[in-house]
Amino acid sequence: MRTVRPSGNFNSSADAEALRKAMRGLGTDEETILQLLIARSNAQRQEIKTVYKTLFGKDLVDDLKGELGGKFETLIVSLMTPPVAYDVTALRNAIKGAGTDEKVLVEILASRTPQQVRTIIAAYRQEYDDDLEEDISGDTSGHFKRLLVILLQANRQSGIQFDSIENDAQVLFQAGELKFGTEEQTFVTILGNRSPEHLRKVFDAYMKMSGYEMEETIKRETSGNLRALLLAVVKCARSVPTYFAETLYHSMKVNFCWCFIVCVVMVTRSEVDLLDIRAEFRKLFACSLHSMIKGDTGGDLRKALLLLCGGDDA
Repeated sequence: MRTVRPSGNFNSSADAEALRKAMRGLGTDEETILQLLIARSNAQRQEIKTVYKTLFGKDLVDDLKGELGGKFETLIVSLMTPPVAYDVTALRNAIKGAGTDEKVLVEILASRTPQQVRTIIAAYRQEYDDDLEEDISGDTSGHFKRLLVILLQANRQSGIQFDSIENDAQVLFQAGELKFGTEEQTFVTILGNRSPEHLRKVFDAYMKMSGYEMEETIKRETSGNLRALLLAVVKCARSVPTYFAETLYHSMKVNFCWCFIVCVVMVTRSEVDLLDIRAEFRKLFACSLHSMIKGDTGGDLRKALLLLCGGDDA
């Protein structure tokens, strides 16, 4: 369930006027900006952006960038970006910036549905006149690259293939725990091509057969970026909200309250399943998402993230 919903009394012209007023004169009214934008859906924000240009002959995002700064600016600009464009921009920056940001590749491609991946690929080509698969292939290597390429095909099997559950579990067992050295390709092929519901059955069969959870085997048998991607695929097959709850926790814990991934998750999931992520976060950890944000951030960034969070689960 989402934490951000469309405003019931939406008036794009009034909102555009309010934002213009908040950015005029001495100083900027950040409180008005964050309260207004987070109380609107992304589709409504796009309408405000269009009306703003019609009324004032200026680009709203450019004006916001000129008035705001730092992490708060990053978050607000992210809110003003359509979801698919946000993914496309994040992927482009991850592979074309200084060094490759593998965490962004993992987070987006492991968690999006095949239809979402196909939409991202088409939008990437339209925006940059480049092929996303070629760009990612040129910036990655080994079995990590192979699994990313498989996910980019967006051709996962649908449903549960009951006649192959035991065989998939057995093949994975033989490729990992029963083998001296690991056949990474077996893990890449099966985990990259089976549906989430099928994989959940395979994980159960694997546990009965081997005595290990799939995640335990992956942690023992693989390393580096491949391990991170395989774990993300497995966790998303089990539960996407749980995967994002863990992602948020570890991102804030390790990076002292902020990294790009936190912005990605809070913005992209706010209209999808952030309420479910909050619930899973509270189950998994000794604090709520709300309390962790409150304790680890400050200023307008904290206010904005708490509004996106939508409440406490203490």
